[in-house]
This record gives sequence, C-alpha cells and structure tokens, in this order.
Amino acid sequence: MNKNKTKITAVAALMTLAFAGVSCVNEKHDDKAASTEETAKTSTPKSDLPYDLSNPVKYNMPQNLFEISGIVFHKGDPSRVFAIQDEDGDLFYLGLEDKESKFTKFGGKGDYEDLAIINDQIIVLKSNGELHTFPISEINKPEVANVVKTKDLVPKAEYEGLAADEKAGMVYVLTKEVKKGKKDETEIFAFKFDGGKFTPRGTFALSYKEIADLAGESKMKFRPSALAKNPSTGEWYVLSSMNKLLVVTDADFKIKGTYPLKGGAFNQPEGIAFDRDNNLYISNEGGTLAAGNILMFKVKK
Repeated sequence: MNKNKTKITAVAALMTLAFAGVSCVNEKHDDKAASTEETAKTSTPKSDLPYDLSNPVKYNMPQNLFEISGIVFHKGDPSRVFAIQDEDGDLFYLGLEDKESKFTKFGGKGDYEDLAIINDQIIVLKSNGELHTFPISEINKPEVANVVKTKDLVPKAEYEGLAADEKAGMVYVLTKEVKKGKKDETEIFAFKFDGGKFTPRGTFALSYKEIADLAGESKMKFRPSALAKNPSTGEWYVLSSMNKLLVVTDADFKIKGTYPLKGGAFNQPEGIAFDRDNNLYISNEGGTLAAGNILMFKVKK
C-alpha cells in the first residue's frame, strides 16, 4: 500500500513539473510574440507629414522644360503654373496637363534657379544671388520691356531658393553653398518687398548637424534647392535635390522634421510650391529616360 502511494505521488510530481514546463514555454512564447509585435509597431513610425510622398500625381513637362527648375502659382491658382529652366532667361507658363508651354523672355543666357510672385511682380533668382523683377502683366509680350536687376543684395555665395510670403510682404533668398570659408549651416536672407525695393529684415539659419541628427545621418552637408511656405500651417518646406531630402520648419525656420525623398519619382527635385488648396508640388529635371515633370501630392484629409 505504501509503495502505491509513493508511485502516485511520484506521478503527480512529474505531471506538475510537466505542466509547469509547458506553462513556462508558453509564457516565454507569449512574451516573445508581444515583443515582436511591439517592435513591429515602433520600427516603422507613422509619418506626421500631411502628404504621402510615395503616391504622387505626375505631370510630364514639354521638351522646353526638360531642365525645369523653380515653380510657382499666382495667388495659389493651380490652373496655371509658372516655371523657369536653368539655362535661358525665359519665363514659362502652362496648365499642368498642357502638351506645350508659352514663354516670355526676360533675360539672356544664365543660371536661373528659382522664382516667386508677390504683389503681381515676378522675381527670378540667378545662382549668384542677382534678382530680376518685372510685372506679371508683361507675360503677354514676347519679351519683357523693363526688367529691374538687383545686385549685391546678398553675400557672395551660390543660391538656389527663392520664395515669397505675399501676406507678410516678404521675400526670402536661400543659400545653397557658401563659396568661401567654411559654414556648418545654410542661411536664409529675409527682405521686405515694397514698391519694387528689397529692405533687409534679418537672417535665418538651418544647422547641418541638426538636420543630420533628425535624418539619422552621422554627418551631412545640406545643400537645399528650393523652399516654399505652407499657406495653411505657416511652416516652411525646404527641398534638397542633392540630399534627396525634405526639411520642414516652423514660421521662424526652427527645424521640426526631415523626410527622405525615396524611389525613382524624384529624379532631380529642384522646385517646390503649394496651391491654394494646400496641395504640395515638387518639380524634377528630366533624365536619360524621363521628361521633366511636376509631382503633385494631395493633402491628406
């Protein structure tokens, strides 16, 4: 009788150990599954950018805008886009789906980078910082009669970005690269625009290190190509073709976030603009097998 009790006790003990082992294995498995699920949630954080940069609507440009650079809309009207290309002093304008573009000559050969419209005046930026200003009403002529050239407004450097805040009456000139000396930041020069005159209103800076840290890079020399102000949020969107990066700042150019421009859609992003419905547009120079284009990103609802 004692032997039977001993056997029963031993079996019970073995069953208890076996159950405990299974429970322990299941517990570890559950912990691992939970950990994997949590990692999956945190490894691909949702972008707070109100645009899906992987899902554009593409508009191919005519051949004379193969090297399209800056773009802008007049008062945010998307029915007609104004653009330049970086070799000839021609202002182009067309509907996004047009197969041909009209143009008006405002200057000779040159490295023209960006443009802005403010108070019915068109301003075009050359890479040396020189500005060409003329009324938008002149586009109905084959050639602009009186172009006002403004030189020595900004320090010697290479410039690619120009933007206007029409409500504030301000114009902003963006540095791509400083020709002399070492700089660890990109500068933006602000001017009050009134009566055709540019009055300095301060300088802003974008830190290379801060951009690199946010982009997850150990080091970065940020070389921006364009900028535009989001009319709804007041944020600045700064585009870099060389870095394939979009940087978003607040109204005072304090950096808020960086967003990579991934995929084959961004061949050479050179221009950026918003329309009055807050949709985002980025222009790309053409490539070996691609025409110049403008990509539209609809604002998320």
